[in-house]
Amino acid sequence: MAENNCMCQEAGVLIFPCSGASDVGELSDHVARKMAKCGQARMFCLAGIGAHIQGMVESVKGATKIIAIDGCQVACSKKTLEHAGFRPIVFNLKDMGFIKGKTKVDDGTIEQVLSQITGGKIEETISHNSGGCCII
Repeated sequence: MAENNCMCQEAGVLIFPCSGASDVGELSDHVARKMAKCGQARMFCLAGIGAHIQGMVESVKGATKIIAIDGCQVACSKKTLEHAGFRPIVFNLKDMGFIKGKTKVDDGTIEQVLSQITGGKIEETISHNSGGCCII
């Protein structure tokens, strides 16, 4: 296995998409799943945090980084995590120009969001290179 300095092996970065019922909620979920598939973060259960399931809350306390991806201005992922006492790094699709009820969810929009996330402040959080990590 090639050695690299990306976080592919790091299990401590948790990502919480809002995964809401709207198009932007679906998009946040697809983005998080792609990041998880590429090894950039591990998806975790937002509903379990909202339900205050103790084992899940304790698991999140051990995370090195917590990322919330919200689809709209309601910011359910951010608010759920903050209500449980966490301070996530937050990305909101509305702030990226995606409009609830008017966003096409396809490979192109997924890549667009991934590009905006990895090109912004997420670089402090998620490092990637050409040495083995999925390149977004």
